[in-house]
Amino acid sequence: MRSKGRKESLSDSRDLDGSYDQLTGEMGIQSHLVPRSAGATSLTLNAGSVRDSVEDEFELSTVCHRPEGLEQLQEQTKFTRKELQVLYRGFKNECPSGIVNEENFKQIYSQFFPQGDSSTYATFLFNAFDTDHDGSVSFEDFVSGLSTILRGTIDDRLNWAFNLYDLNKDGCITKEEMLDIMKSIYDMMGKYTYPAMREEAPREHVENFFQKMDRNKDGVVTIEEFLESCQKDENIMRSMQLFDSVI
Repeated sequence: MRSKGRKESLSDSRDLDGSYDQLTGEMGIQSHLVPRSAGATSLTLNAGSVRDSVEDEFELSTVCHRPEGLEQLQEQTKFTRKELQVLYRGFKNECPSGIVNEENFKQIYSQFFPQGDSSTYATFLFNAFDTDHDGSVSFEDFVSGLSTILRGTIDDRLNWAFNLYDLNKDGCITKEEMLDIMKSIYDMMGKYTYPAMREEAPREHVENFFQKMDRNKDGVVTIEEFLESCQKDENIMRSMQLFDSVI
């Protein structure tokens, strides 16, 4: 990504945040730049140069990564301008620095599964979003993966799911990898579900998965086997279509 000057970088992030009007050049009344997670209160400032300089200085001191411009993200994803702005506000609220590392990601994800231990599954999910394997997920990484999951074709979504299950990224899914995935899902759901989950259930799910997917019985599932099997399974196809109405 090409380096940007101070004014251009600030314009891009304001545009994403929805607090900057490109047509008029005016800032919105409510500043979304203040990280609520740091305990700060959103500031309401009068219009004028004083307000702009305060926000410019604050943003420069708190944001260590600025996303691509709004138009570029619209081209790269299947989200609208408004959807990207809403997603950016939520992302920046949780990650004021503009990026999230694995530990932060696990902490955020754990809020959705307080009854269980979601840390292992969150690690697998983080690695799927971290496509360049640099140990962090930027807003670009986040919306790219989300666009595939929510707005991609069926093949796009299945390829993303295969990449999630292929833990060592060698192009095939082994029983060991699938067992790790299933155990992490059961851990995430917690021990106090109803009906209670049996200890041997994860391994049984893996055996069922391989009976259905491993067509040549060589002990691994390739992307071709995975796509073919999923496309012939009505339940899987139905579940893939549920994502269409999430956003």
